[in-house]
Amino acid sequence: MSAETLPTKEQVLEALKVVKDPEIPVNVVDLGLVYDVEIHENGVVDVTMTLTAIGCPAQDLVKADAEMAVMRLPGVTGVNVEFVWTPPWTPARMTEEGKKMLRMFGFNV
Repeated sequence: MSAETLPTKEQVLEALKVVKDPEIPVNVVDLGLVYDVEIHENGVVDVTMTLTAIGCPAQDLVKADAEMAVMRLPGVTGVNVEFVWTPPWTPARMTEEGKKMLRMFGFNV
């Protein structure tokens, strides 16, 4: 597969913006939950991410939503989502857009 047919890291991150933490009305990218995206020549995309808390009951849902979102991109043949807990997530990882969204919902960030 040529590099022209593979998505860019920016396109993968944009696709992941449809994935939301069910408990927080902000997408996983703006929450700062996506730590890394790696796109392989064979079309497989590895996403390394975390959740706001270890043992989050929504882990399987978030993983399935992330896989489906990335699989929609042209050239993607597979998606591996790996959850890591180091470094731990903190609100400091959020984008300014994410903080703005949370403030709209009454959160103090």
